[in-house]
Amino acid sequence: QVQLVESGGGLVQAGGSLRLSCAASQGTFSSYAMAWFRQAPGKEREFVAATVWSGGSTYYADSVKGRFTISRDNAKNTVYLQMNSLKLEDTAVYYCAAGLLSTRLLTNEKRYDYWGQGTQVTVSS
Repeated sequence: QVQLVESGGGLVQAGGSLRLSCAASQGTFSSYAMAWFRQAPGKEREFVAATVWSGGSTYYADSVKGRFTISRDNAKNTVYLQMNSLKLEDTAVYYCAAGLLSTRLLTNEKRYDYWGQGTQVTVSS
């Protein structure tokens, strides 16, 4: 069983930056692929970014590519999402997720086993 707790959300102006953190407790963090998803009001939850267990490979949604960076520190059992050049449309609740899954399934939220409670990111004009 892995417990995930996100932090770092908040209110930021368009063009600004935020860094989200997701701390894992219990389980073997370094074994899991980790991902960030987000859900905007009235919309389905969508994939944002993912990294394999080693952090050696990363994957991004086209909408955030070049602006967001996912990274992980297995020694600290933490995954990060650095968000730069934020846009109004990035406003959402951001969730981190953990799963034992192959790289071809990383964008599929149904394949993740554990989820955090979410952290709100609000981008204002």
